[in-house]
Amino acid sequence: MATAIITDILETLLKSSNTTSFPAIREKAKTLALEKGLPEIKEEEYKFTAIQRKLEKSITDFSTAKNISLTTAHIQDALPEGYEGDFLVFNNGRVDLELSKLSKQGYEATLLSSSASDLFGTIAKNEKDVFTAINTSGFEDGIHIQVKKNQKVEKPIHLLFFNQTNEGQVIPTRVLIEIEENAEASFLENSISLDETPYFFNQVVEVKAAQNSKSHYAKLQNESRQAVSVSNFETNIYRDAVFSHTVISLNGDMVRNNLSLNLLDSGVEGNMYGLYLLNGKTHVDNHTNVDHTKPNSDSNELYKGILADSSRGVFNGKIFVRQDAQKTNAFQQNNNILLSEDATINTKPQLEIWADDVKCSHGCTTGQLDEEALFYLQARGIAKDQAKGLLLFAFAGEILEHISDEPFKNHITNLVKERLGSNI
Repeated sequence: MATAIITDILETLLKSSNTTSFPAIREKAKTLALEKGLPEIKEEEYKFTAIQRKLEKSITDFSTAKNISLTTAHIQDALPEGYEGDFLVFNNGRVDLELSKLSKQGYEATLLSSSASDLFGTIAKNEKDVFTAINTSGFEDGIHIQVKKNQKVEKPIHLLFFNQTNEGQVIPTRVLIEIEENAEASFLENSISLDETPYFFNQVVEVKAAQNSKSHYAKLQNESRQAVSVSNFETNIYRDAVFSHTVISLNGDMVRNNLSLNLLDSGVEGNMYGLYLLNGKTHVDNHTNVDHTKPNSDSNELYKGILADSSRGVFNGKIFVRQDAQKTNAFQQNNNILLSEDATINTKPQLEIWADDVKCSHGCTTGQLDEEALFYLQARGIAKDQAKGLLLFAFAGEILEHISDEPFKNHITNLVKERLGSNI
């Protein structure tokens, strides 16, 4: 049961939201959220991430943040140089169609409250994580992006989340993406803090990748140093579909990313890539889940971290191979470099296998920079700091290569080089 203070937090959020759609689903989610309360560190899934304590300390107003004044100048500043695709603007979690650019060539974008889809709430289950239930209860409206059957969306769709404390500090946002049979699309995401005020960003993204579809989702987290962020990203992937997800985490106070790939048929390929570059006291927790349910499917997962100062990283990756999932190929790896004695990494790769004809591997490494490689570069006239930056970028660059949109990749590459001191 939730403590009195957590009950107050939840009820304040739920009462302040202007919600009218999906009343039965919301009421059920509200009841569940109030029964469960926020996770405590005694719970295994949040063992190293004291998010309840962080929210109590950082957030003083648990009502939903009001709209902020956005202009086209904000949009242009947020878009990568040379970007030519469509974009969808979110104002403190709410969809702003007027500021968005939606060609709708090969796809439709509809407010969830107006959508005829019955997928909402069927992929991201409220029972799985209480923050999904809180989001379901409190978000005001979301977006349903539907990529049409046999269509290829040539340019990416960029989701821009503008966040700022404004008469409330909680920012719930909801996205439903449906990629129909034989369709192709890519999505980009960027969360932008307009100042350094503290807020709580609570996101749920549901994705259905239908038969023989191909899709990629790339995400940049570069928020306020006082931002608390929880993302629940759930995907259902069907026969012969390929889905890839890449997340780059650079800033925030406490960030929790829950990512699940449900491989629900044969011939599926699921890919998960992550990079976290942490300094100061930033805390980033990546929890991933891959569920192989049918034969002849592949999953690849590679997360890398570089941690400095008093930052903390957490990685918990789970791979499930069900009894029917023969001929599964599953790879999982987490590699970390610690640049400070005060930096901390907690890593736990896991495999649970009920099939006997599979190829599965997992592992993790944690260490410091290779001193021999550093000496080699210095011996060739490269200054120590620059040599260090070059080695770190070589370590991180493998993840960046999985971002397909060049302007977005270049933007992130510049941010990473600046952080690592590897510009030459």
